[in-house]
Amino acid sequence: MPTVPVIRVSAVVLRRPTGEVLTVRKRGTQRFMLPGGKPEPGESAARTAVREAYEEVGAVLDEARLHAIGTFRAAAANEAGHEVLGTVFEHPYTGAPAAAGEIEELRWLDPSGDLPDDLAPLLVGHVLPALAGTTPPA
Repeated sequence: MPTVPVIRVSAVVLRRPTGEVLTVRKRGTQRFMLPGGKPEPGESAARTAVREAYEEVGAVLDEARLHAIGTFRAAAANEAGHEVLGTVFEHPYTGAPAAAGEIEELRWLDPSGDLPDDLAPLLVGHVLPALAGTTPPA
């Protein structure tokens, strides 16, 4: 049986105090996901999450304030036949994000409401269930 190629990524949950989660859609794609991306050589998962959040939405995060949600494996949203192994963190956030770099669109998501059908598998299948019932960090 052939093995499925795995893409390692880090992502960060940015939640408003009211609970909504920031999602992003990369240029040329259809699925919304968390801000994040692939590590650079020698970069830790936490450092990758901080860098990617800044590059994609302008969020200035403190690595020491990251809270690990978990590491999850799911079908890749934008690379057919691949899976992602995502290390996901949460960070307090009260800023005003702006799409930058490869990000085309931002959308706040109410995880307790009806979920749209254009979410990445990692987000809908693992991250949102892990966040269920938790309070946004202060």
